[in-house]
Amino acid sequence: MNEVGSSVPAILRPATLIPRERGGGARTIPLVSARIGSSKTLSGITEFDPGAAIALHIHNCEETVLVLEGEAVAEIDGTEHNLRASDTTWIPAGTPHRFRNPSNTARTRIYWTYASIDATRTVIATGVTTRIDEEHGVARG
Repeated sequence: MNEVGSSVPAILRPATLIPRERGGGARTIPLVSARIGSSKTLSGITEFDPGAAIALHIHNCEETVLVLEGEAVAEIDGTEHNLRASDTTWIPAGTPHRFRNPSNTARTRIYWTYASIDATRTVIATGVTTRIDEEHGVARG
């Protein structure tokens, strides 16, 4: 048994998990969530087709993003940063940001983790707030 007492460790194999389409050429593979026993963090992988991007948004907690494959442009608080594999960002809660794939030919893959199981995303253009676990279909249920 671990510290929590009710969860067991898990091995996750992204290649065997079904991605959730996010629209616009982006899809997410949820990994760590309450569904597997996490009580503190959420994580997953988002894949971007060539030229794909996600909307500018903020979160209610910190987020870390690691570029796994390809190149990315991270727009963080109005400044664009060119990233490549192994580059990592740390984004404080409430900071407007988004990621996009600048390539016309290659995909981009990022690994993300939130510092709260209750992480939310608020899209700047619409003001709509949703729970990350609900977006990805892994909410406690």
